[in-house]
Amino acid sequence: MTEQKIRKPNLVTLENREKMTLTGVNDVESFDERCIVAYTDYGQLTIQGTGLNITKLSVESGDLSLEGNILSLNYTDNRPAENIFKRLFR
Repeated sequence: MTEQKIRKPNLVTLENREKMTLTGVNDVESFDERCIVAYTDYGQLTIQGTGLNITKLSVESGDLSLEGNILSLNYTDNRPAENIFKRLFR
């Protein structure tokens, strides 16, 4: 029997593309005024914009708040890239 991991709830709230709150954050990989990369149980979230500023970050509670001109949100899977040799020698 395999054990299923219980995912933290992930809620994104965007106000007028200027303020954003996010729950369920496990880690923030990088951030600057144009891009913030955060990890959740549902994938990597890349936030792009201008003048981005993190106003609150608590990895313990999983809360992230930011302000700025938010242009895009993009989720990608957390799955590690498949080894090219595994694909070649199937």
